[in-house]
Amino acid sequence: MADKEAGGGDPGSRETVPTSAYSSPARSLGDTGITPLSPSHIVNDADPNVSEQQTFLVVVAIDFGTTSSGYAYSFTKEPECIHVMRRWEGGDPGVSNQKTPTTILLTPERKFHSFGYAARDFYHDLDPNEAKQWLYLEKFKMKLHTTGDLTMDTDLTAANGKKVKALEIFAYALQYFKEQALKELSDQAGSEFENSDVRWVITVPAIWKQPAKQFMRQAAYQAGLASPENSEQLIIALEPEAASIYCRKLRLHQMTDLSSKAAVNGYSSSDTVGAGFAQAKEHIRRNRQSRTFLVENVIGEIWSELEEGDKYVVVDSGGGTVDLTVHQIRLPEGHLKELYKATGGPYGSLGVDYEFEKLLCKIFGEDFIEQFKIKRPAAWVDLMIAFESRKRAAAPDRTNPLNITLPFSFIDYYKKFRGHSVEHALRKSNVDFVKWSSQGMLRMSPDAMNALFKPTIDSIIEHLRDLFQKPEVSTVKFLFLVGGFAEAPLLQQAVQAAFGDKCRVIIPQDVGLTILKGAVLFGLDPAVIKVRRSPLTYGVGVLNRYVEGKHPPEKLLVKDGTRWCTDVFDKFISADQSVALGELVKRSYTPAKPSQLVIVINIYSSELDDVSFITDPGVKKCGTLRLDLTGASSTNVPARREIQTLMQFGDTEIKATAIDIATSKSVKVGIDFLNY
Repeated sequence: MADKEAGGGDPGSRETVPTSAYSSPARSLGDTGITPLSPSHIVNDADPNVSEQQTFLVVVAIDFGTTSSGYAYSFTKEPECIHVMRRWEGGDPGVSNQKTPTTILLTPERKFHSFGYAARDFYHDLDPNEAKQWLYLEKFKMKLHTTGDLTMDTDLTAANGKKVKALEIFAYALQYFKEQALKELSDQAGSEFENSDVRWVITVPAIWKQPAKQFMRQAAYQAGLASPENSEQLIIALEPEAASIYCRKLRLHQMTDLSSKAAVNGYSSSDTVGAGFAQAKEHIRRNRQSRTFLVENVIGEIWSELEEGDKYVVVDSGGGTVDLTVHQIRLPEGHLKELYKATGGPYGSLGVDYEFEKLLCKIFGEDFIEQFKIKRPAAWVDLMIAFESRKRAAAPDRTNPLNITLPFSFIDYYKKFRGHSVEHALRKSNVDFVKWSSQGMLRMSPDAMNALFKPTIDSIIEHLRDLFQKPEVSTVKFLFLVGGFAEAPLLQQAVQAAFGDKCRVIIPQDVGLTILKGAVLFGLDPAVIKVRRSPLTYGVGVLNRYVEGKHPPEKLLVKDGTRWCTDVFDKFISADQSVALGELVKRSYTPAKPSQLVIVINIYSSELDDVSFITDPGVKKCGTLRLDLTGASSTNVPARREIQTLMQFGDTEIKATAIDIATSKSVKVGIDFLNY
């Protein structure tokens, strides 16, 4: 449906169009928009250009996590070797440092200073008064999940309360990874590695809305990983899909099967779960020494048990979100088909941190904790680091207490703030499972720690229960538990207890790196995911012939004696419909008024399936195709001029094209969820 500017008005006037005119663009003067050419034909065929991939020397995948991030790479000449990035300087005790914390530090002048452990350590060593001037950000990825109206201008808040543009922070972080990876590749190759040699893959949660996925791509362009002109250099991969691709390759010795009743690697069933955890831990410990993983070019044993049509669930539990995806096997190559659209929510391990914070508020008072975070931001970060390593020691069978060191400035500041000691506060609070130890530590009983996990784990289990109720999801053979939070024995045990009788619960051994490695494999062979579900309904706004009794009277528009119904939503594809990778959907339109010189096709999306008009609630504009119709001699223009509109689906991005058949002129546009 054309905007007011289609009539040749000022293109910049869109912002000033009153809402009433915007809600029914066709009413603007002299513009009659487009109408479907009948019969409108749909062609589903893959774009022939999809296969002409440019060649890259190396694939680098970045797993940009809420709590920790990392990269891994593989040279296209030896795709069976996946290298996980160099060790980071300054790792934490008790925490694997194959990834680095997703923390970033900007100078008081808002320039990039450092990332990861380096950012945290530098910030921590600053004098408290100086620290207030610096901008320190952590766990900021969640903002993309929780912001309903995400735009290029969305802000993030640093630890000192100052605001900064989210796009800038994400671009800084990606640029940092780009520089680290190129440096490592150059050192390895002994010659300068160019960015143009690299295909980049960035992972995002499947449950993210389209604007957040697009935001990641924009940040990557700003960081110089790729450019809009060379967009195929960057793939945005969905985290559970990456995990799925990696799980296909798993050999029996590379995973723990929590549900195996038979002996696994020499353990009998009586001690499987306990022994399974012990074995997994030992494996992780050994693996930390090596940074190169061999991925055999075979389908793993578990996978070879799957038959055509078999279903499995990938539960990707990370720091911020839990993402549930149901995939189905398609033989012969074992391609994946997404069976049910991704679901999940903000139930990552951050939830456990929030519970700990709530516990501290209960003991020391919310007013104190809020003040402490603002006045001693570095010490607060310290306290959460101490909690993080203890959090990883929580286990179902643990009997001895967990000690969390309170930073000296916490004890000191509390005394100033309240006039009595931390010890006094603990005695006075009714929290009986947290005690004070004379060494300046909080002693938490294992039950107390487990209680902090409970709300988050309960949410995950409940969400999985809902998913298992769906008819598409019955008869699932396997449940793969992946992501950083999947390292938590408490979560492993809860999932096994709830679903072990319905399907086999499998945990890859290097569970925190599963997504990273799968993302590298995806970058080497993007065609492995064959079918996705469309998260939204897409269509364009058109004029249809007015039908008395069928169309609402307020949509009637009479032009040159013809009665039109305005604002009709002409659907290209429905939410949750299956779409093959690279699938094209074509529609043909004609200008409603033969004398039109410009045609404007507006593209709309909705989360609902049942949409009739572009003015329906929840319908959002997400793209505009503007085609100049001049330049065709009147002799070769048919009476009903055909404008072919194509939308290409199935990738994490969607592209639209309009072609004027008479002149072969065409325009292309990427669907844009951030700028409308």
